[in-house]
Amino acid sequence: MTADVWLPIPPDDIEGLPEGPEYRFWDGGEEFPADPADCVFYVVPYMKPSPVGVRPLPAMSGVRVVQTLTAGIDHVVPGLGHLRPGVRLCNAQGVHEASTGELALALVLASLRGIPDFVRAQERGEWLGGFRPALADRSVLIVGYGSIGSAIEDRLVPFEVARVVRVARSARTTERGPVHPLTDLPALLPEADVVVLSTPLTETTRHLVDAGFLARMKDGALLVNVARGPVVDTKALLTELESGRITAALDVTDPEPLPRDHPLWRAPGVLISPHVGGPTSAYLPRAKRLLADQLNRFVNREPLRNVILTTGANEA
Repeated sequence: MTADVWLPIPPDDIEGLPEGPEYRFWDGGEEFPADPADCVFYVVPYMKPSPVGVRPLPAMSGVRVVQTLTAGIDHVVPGLGHLRPGVRLCNAQGVHEASTGELALALVLASLRGIPDFVRAQERGEWLGGFRPALADRSVLIVGYGSIGSAIEDRLVPFEVARVVRVARSARTTERGPVHPLTDLPALLPEADVVVLSTPLTETTRHLVDAGFLARMKDGALLVNVARGPVVDTKALLTELESGRITAALDVTDPEPLPRDHPLWRAPGVLISPHVGGPTSAYLPRAKRLLADQLNRFVNREPLRNVILTTGANEA
């Protein structure tokens, strides 16, 4: 029996990997690179459907760490029941904050300033003038204030926003100010010009943005989702978009990928990007550094970073 580490990045491409483990490259292909029972550290392939990533888990009887390359872990949760107690699940905090923060800002600016309208007008050869909303002097509500939510605020501040309001699962205080609990949302939503979703997908946040949530948003407000599609009730969102009362910019949708004939494609006031918050040139260098650091910690029996849960102990 060997102590295998399964990596979705060729091990020769990762500087600083510790000696000792047998490194196996597997990026979700049909054939496994070795016996899954010998794997002690499993890095889930990036940007693969959930069934691909969880497929080897039932046979990984000796695995001790499951490491995702995503901030969210919802795609791995369906396979956790196959694991023995004591397996640590780690996410990729520190990898996607910059890219997702950039995209959130881009979606906000593009939507407010009417960039999609200008692109369509350019295709028609039409000079489309007029006034548009600015981000300056607007109130922004960030729902999901973890490391990505904080990175989004970093990028908002230079644009002279009037106010950033932060919401997370529970209340706390940061250097920038208070973080409100989710229970405060009904009172906070009517004051926000822009609502940015960056919360993990859990049973608590699934369809958090329902008809009641949307109804509390002020007329003309913008909803931006860089979290997960099912955080938003798509049917309820369509109703509000078709009324013209609010607008939306969505990097994630439910369902996803969005079928060609889905009405969300044609809804007024919506900008859709195809879940591209994370996959940029910033991803791979950060992912490699994370894996090298985690595996050195693992081999040297030091505390791992980004432990989200331990099976049999604190599953949510």
